[in-house]
Amino acid sequence: MFEGDLTTLATADLLESAAAHRAEANRLDARLLEHAQLYADHHHPDACTPHPTRHPRDGRERAVVLGGDGCPEIAEFAAAEFGAVLGISPGAAADFIGQALALRHRLPFTWARVQAGEATPWRARKIATACLDLPLEAAGAVDRRVAKVVDTLTPGRLDKIVEAAKKHADPDAARAKAEEKARERGVYLGRSDEHGTKKIYIRTATGAAIRFDARLTSIAEALKILGDTASLQRRRADAVGIIADPRYTEELLHQAHQLLASTPPAVDPDRAPAGTRERAPGHPGRAPGGDDRGGWAGDEGLLADWGEPGLGDEADRDAPYPGDSELPDPLDAPYGEVVEPFEPGLRLDDTDGEPMDAAARRVLEARLAQIRRDAYADPGSGRAARPGQTEVYVHLTDHTLATGTGVLRAETIGPLLATQLAELIGHGPYTVKPVIDLNDAVSVDAYEIPDRIRERTRLTHPVELFPYGSRETHPAMDLDHIQPYDPLGPPGQTSTSNLVPLRRFPHRVKTHGRWQVRRLDPRTLEWTSPHGFAFHIDPTGTHRAPQPSDACQASDPARE
Repeated sequence: MFEGDLTTLATADLLESAAAHRAEANRLDARLLEHAQLYADHHHPDACTPHPTRHPRDGRERAVVLGGDGCPEIAEFAAAEFGAVLGISPGAAADFIGQALALRHRLPFTWARVQAGEATPWRARKIATACLDLPLEAAGAVDRRVAKVVDTLTPGRLDKIVEAAKKHADPDAARAKAEEKARERGVYLGRSDEHGTKKIYIRTATGAAIRFDARLTSIAEALKILGDTASLQRRRADAVGIIADPRYTEELLHQAHQLLASTPPAVDPDRAPAGTRERAPGHPGRAPGGDDRGGWAGDEGLLADWGEPGLGDEADRDAPYPGDSELPDPLDAPYGEVVEPFEPGLRLDDTDGEPMDAAARRVLEARLAQIRRDAYADPGSGRAARPGQTEVYVHLTDHTLATGTGVLRAETIGPLLATQLAELIGHGPYTVKPVIDLNDAVSVDAYEIPDRIRERTRLTHPVELFPYGSRETHPAMDLDHIQPYDPLGPPGQTSTSNLVPLRRFPHRVKTHGRWQVRRLDPRTLEWTSPHGFAFHIDPTGTHRAPQPSDACQASDPARE
């Protein structure tokens, strides 16, 4: 493997060096899996004092099986320290340890190929995760079928082969899973992207979906009547924010209907009978083969990133495995971004609209704001009813507030351009609350945490304060006293400076798992793990302390 100046290499030698480095990286990844296996052995419940059990009380440590049927038990809190030294969350660490144990105990043929350098470790880990719910015998059957092709097929084809092998190995479980999926209904919110947009996935009864879709299209058409020149799909997307307010929706549809009734008919180029695109009979805005949703037939413009690779597609052959930061934390309440393909008739790249200039957009926004005010006016009393309220916390500088330019951060959403704030808030009415000065220390003399302290703590710390914690704070998250509350202690123990947001699992780890935490300064916490590894958490994230503390207990590989 070449270690010198890469600029001196010819192209063929550069490729050989890259391949050698990839092989070395795979070898190191396999060694890391071995580390996880041995670490789990050190933390078998029989090697720990006190011994964790399956059903402890008072939030104490449990004995858990992370890799599936046939894997040995492991002390639940062990994943927290392993994740911290690797720089990943406790949940991602639990996943990794479970995958390592599954390869050793459930998928021995695949594991042997990983150790021999004939199978990429992250692909093997994916197979372990896919087989997690299978009984031991069925997992072994999948292992025998797929071990030889782990590195010879693209990930997409390998996934299909694994799924087929699972169905062959345990058809009853596959049938039960299919029936369970058929019964699933729900509405799921995806994560916000860097452009201030969010995905919604809905699985509901067909009739409900059709009615919801028709209402979105009705609102989109009303927006067009009121002057919105955006594309149909953009207006349908805007309609999602409007339909959340039933009174606003009805008033908007009513005023659009009145405006349409009072306006002389005009020739719409999109609906002209001659010299234009053919339209389906009975629906002037519908293309041949389309449906009543304003959708389109065919598969043009579908979500390309959800497409399965073709049989000859090698583009994703060596795609990197997703980062650990994207893995869910199974030790907390389930959370995941559910991805479901839309109906194949829905075209997402329509260009039937045209952009609005700033002046026209302001006119439209003012008109919609007035419609919403009209919706909540009470003709009888002259007083306005109050719409449902949603609190939005926005962090921005005085410069951004004064100029309307720059970047701000919205709670639970992330960074946005200042120009996107109006889109986030909507068309009013809205109330601006006084700015909370988070530098003020607020305390009470009781153990219970009042709402004003809870709110300040959550705003001060947008993410949980455990090493490499991945969850954003929310109103239901636990707030833990850094220094345990003493009923006989001094006043003011419940204060913004002595509280930190933690999910339930890290909270239990701190209380029962021999982790120590102390505040170094107003911005920094120091966590020390059971084996003496120290981590500093400040507004820039988690940092490994330069030297382990004197509390290191390296003499015993197990947890005393």
